[in-house]
Amino acid sequence: MSGFHASQCGFCTPGMCMSIFTSLINADKSKRPEPPKGFSKLKVSEAEKAFSGNMCRCTGYRPIVDACRSFASDVDLEDLGLNIFWKRSDKNPDVSELPSYTLGGGVCTFPDFLKSEIKSSLNHLNNAYISASREGWYHPRSIKEYYELINSCLYSDSVKVVVGHTSSGVPGYKDQDLYDKYIDISGIPELSDIVKKESGFEIGAATTIARTIEILEQECESISSPNGCVVFRKLADHMSKVANPFVRNTASIGGNIILAQKYPFPSDIATILLGAGATVCLQVVTERRQITLEEFLEQPPLDPTTLLLSIFIPHWISDYQAETSLLFETYRAAPRPLGNAVSYVNCAFLGLSSVDKQSDTLVLSNLRLAFGAYGTEHAIRAKKVEKFLTGKSLTALVVLGAVQLLRETIVPMEGTSHPEYRVSAAVGFLFSFLSPLAKGIPEPGKALTSGWSDSADTDDVRNLPLSSRRETISNGDYKPVGEPIKKYAVELQASGEAVYVDDIPAPKSCLYGEFIYSTQPLAYVKSIKFKSSLASSKIIDVVTAKDIPCGGENIGSAFMFGGEPLFGDPISEYAGQALGIVIAETQRYADMAAKQVIIEYDTKDLSPPILTVEQAVENSSYFSIPQEYSPKEVGDFSRGMAEADHKIPAAEVKLASEYYFYMETQTALAIPDEDNTLVVYSSSQYPEFAQTVIARCLGIPFSNVRVITRRVGGGFGGKAFRSFQVATAAALCAYKLRRPVRMYLNRNTDMVMIGGRHPVKARYSVGFKSDGKITALHLDLLINAGISPDASPIIPGTIISSVKKYNWGALSFDIKLCKTNNTSKSVMRAPGDTQGSLIADAIIEHVASVLSVDANSVREKNFHTYDTLQLFYPDSAGEASAYTLHSIFDRLVSTSSYLDRAESIKQFNSSNKWRKRGISCVPLIFRAEQKPAPGRVSVLNDGSIVVEVGGIEIGQGLWTKVQQMTAFALGQLWPNGGEDLLERVRVIQADTLNLIQGGLTAGSTGSEASCAATLQACNMLIGRLKPVLDRLQQQSENVSWDTLISQQASKENVNLSASAYWVPGQDSYRYLNYGAGISEVEIDLLTGAITILRGDLVYDCGKSMNPAVDLGQIEGSFIQGIGFFIYEEYVTNSDG
Repeated sequence: MSGFHASQCGFCTPGMCMSIFTSLINADKSKRPEPPKGFSKLKVSEAEKAFSGNMCRCTGYRPIVDACRSFASDVDLEDLGLNIFWKRSDKNPDVSELPSYTLGGGVCTFPDFLKSEIKSSLNHLNNAYISASREGWYHPRSIKEYYELINSCLYSDSVKVVVGHTSSGVPGYKDQDLYDKYIDISGIPELSDIVKKESGFEIGAATTIARTIEILEQECESISSPNGCVVFRKLADHMSKVANPFVRNTASIGGNIILAQKYPFPSDIATILLGAGATVCLQVVTERRQITLEEFLEQPPLDPTTLLLSIFIPHWISDYQAETSLLFETYRAAPRPLGNAVSYVNCAFLGLSSVDKQSDTLVLSNLRLAFGAYGTEHAIRAKKVEKFLTGKSLTALVVLGAVQLLRETIVPMEGTSHPEYRVSAAVGFLFSFLSPLAKGIPEPGKALTSGWSDSADTDDVRNLPLSSRRETISNGDYKPVGEPIKKYAVELQASGEAVYVDDIPAPKSCLYGEFIYSTQPLAYVKSIKFKSSLASSKIIDVVTAKDIPCGGENIGSAFMFGGEPLFGDPISEYAGQALGIVIAETQRYADMAAKQVIIEYDTKDLSPPILTVEQAVENSSYFSIPQEYSPKEVGDFSRGMAEADHKIPAAEVKLASEYYFYMETQTALAIPDEDNTLVVYSSSQYPEFAQTVIARCLGIPFSNVRVITRRVGGGFGGKAFRSFQVATAAALCAYKLRRPVRMYLNRNTDMVMIGGRHPVKARYSVGFKSDGKITALHLDLLINAGISPDASPIIPGTIISSVKKYNWGALSFDIKLCKTNNTSKSVMRAPGDTQGSLIADAIIEHVASVLSVDANSVREKNFHTYDTLQLFYPDSAGEASAYTLHSIFDRLVSTSSYLDRAESIKQFNSSNKWRKRGISCVPLIFRAEQKPAPGRVSVLNDGSIVVEVGGIEIGQGLWTKVQQMTAFALGQLWPNGGEDLLERVRVIQADTLNLIQGGLTAGSTGSEASCAATLQACNMLIGRLKPVLDRLQQQSENVSWDTLISQQASKENVNLSASAYWVPGQDSYRYLNYGAGISEVEIDLLTGAITILRGDLVYDCGKSMNPAVDLGQIEGSFIQGIGFFIYEEYVTNSDG
């Protein structure tokens, strides 16, 4: 992982390593031929899926895939990306340079002594009433023992029956209270039995999903007839898209069905088994019942007195005659169609087809059309549609009638998100299933699949090979700066030894906190009470605004534009606002106790909440934009419109919000210390201001608060200002209780409270010539800032800066920064620039559409000359030679074969009715602004070097570049440079009382500013050491670093620590970055499913300090952008 630069923030890296390790061990166990020396039995196709289910928000996954593929015996070495094993000058990769893999040995496994210990403890269980590992966990060994437990006084609402207990991680179905007793039925042998029968398989309810898939696939391999395995093969394939490998290896098939029976859980498994005609076996005390899955799902929610024993899946081989064909297909529409996301809608269709010889058409019988997850209590069969289709000759009119009837049948429940899409997708799936049957007649006895329909045949795009072409241009003038060295401390990240805030051992008497937050967007809070429950009994204290010390402020976040209170008191101004903090002995107790809260609200005398930008306009609810942050218009809009041949008088673009989804949620540990002081460990991009907010809240001097940040498990702007609230809350609780307090927000609380990217509504008017030259653009922007200013006043400027990447002739705008009763929005990766870039290109595409020309011709027509660039970017255009966007764009078009691919896409679209492709080439201009930064470099007596900088390591490689810069700068003392000093450099955590004025790490300039401060400090040291070195070299030419430091410098009382505060020059602190990208995308018109076929990126980063790090940042931002524009959705209820 380290060698392929496959770790950035590192929070996900240990999990990635474990998944890769698992794939290697599983491959070793296979019966494949021995691989070449140094490789494993793993195949590339398996390697690319090895970490399915793991999530990374930083890397873009490419280097992680490369690391795993490097073990595969069939890997093409030239496909592997940038790594430390081959030099850039190497023309042919040398396999011997890769770390050798030892087949079946040399790796860690679960220790034998632990296996023996666990086995021994299990063997000592005399009965179900004794726990194997902890009090309250019961292991019945038989159904009889299970019912003995249920019939005893053990059974109550605080008892939970589990197998894999994976439901505790399902959003919306997580435990709402603590359970003091669990009954684990996974040890009942009968529930894991698998019985093969003549008509199908009976699978025990405790069988894992992964084992079920394995059974079905093995059965398919043993059946020669294609009809015999169509049902099992399709079921196995669909189940492999449910959840992820970790869940499938643990969760039981019965547990999934129980969840679907008891709750409106969007289960794929229940739907596809309903379509396959599955039945279930139940036991109620001593009575056993066999009922259909349909009947089971329609029963009232089961209680523990009813036990699901098994599921029977028929293979349908004996149900069709020689003149019939078995049809079975499953579908799912989901944010991630290949797994790790619940479905918007899922379906399973089964039937028998035969040929009507008179009409020469197909006739269907034994139909089962199952639909689920579309906003229904449970999966259902569309029986009206089944009845309509049965016995009819399949013609276009019959298919049309069926889909129209289905549209009337599929009715999502009130409150279901995207109801129209879900219905449309369900209808599209049925059409995909039926339309090929109506078009052609297959041979009798041949099973059909969706491959007959071009709309559903996605195997060609799902199995696209992962490949890349990477080219970096650099020089060796500043070694090791500019070299793609591995990331600093990457081995610690990969092994799980890197310490994040929550990894810091809990101090003695540590308590844990969780927020109580409002569920109303605007209301008085009359009272806060708790339900009587096991969880609420664990509460030690509840901290509210009343506990803020005298002289302190109710402040939870602040920036130059204003603050935000820590608690809503007495009014809650938005849903998600903190009202108090529950304190308990463990984080789980605190989390569960917070769920027991009962809040009484009162909205009397309050106006309705303002939730949308339209409502903000109606109520004139705005934040002011300081003059120095207001963007500047260009030219005369009226004159530009008068010159136009064509006009688009009004059009609109809307962009929603986006959640940060860093892997490490907001967290802090506050420890009270002597003399009224506090030490706060915070996962923050801005420790300096966290110190300010904490001190103001507590009413104590800044010097009484020490905030320490070592590393951050992903930030993307979310750990800038939004981290203050958690750090301040933990500090307040610790200050009051005089005990350490840790807060680590669960994902749900983090999503509700922290906010994200700014939603934007843009209306535009544009005028243009017939040749595509745009003469004038006017924008009306409505930006949803949420409840507080935060950093929102900078967003208008960044949006317009990104829009200005094109020469609009004249550009005018009216911008409203809307104050609404929503969680405050804050900076998120390229804040404003992301929205502005899309707005600009949407306008370009619109103009191209009106003129019926290629959008690229319009883009190129409106590229800046250097003169217009200076007009639009007067403070940051730089020198003419630095304006490289033209050459970048031309190079990208050429190297990506854009014109040839565009022509191929036209041909594809003309020959495919339900699948369409498109290609787009987008330029980017990003205005960077450097900020002052501190740095300190200290050389210890043994020659080792310690560096402190204000910049925070959040995965962007800041520490790595600082390490490189330190080695380079101090290496200037010798002609051969300082590469030998790299391993001596240690970069240490930020500490607000040790290195002040650290500032905010954001805006893509934190690394260069920290490196500049480091260089400045190193130059001070060089000035002190050079005279000493000169004197030593007069005695001996070969003076080593050790000799210089340990023998002489210390003797001469040279100050070996230097501090610097770098301030950028006024003439160069703003500059422009250029890049461009091409994406080729395919869309299924029936379901809306999107597949990105190819992406090409070119970025001019000047002289990269570390190409490996910068490539990782580019790829990661591209993937995060895909999430924002295509897959991710920030959903809130209509009432806020």
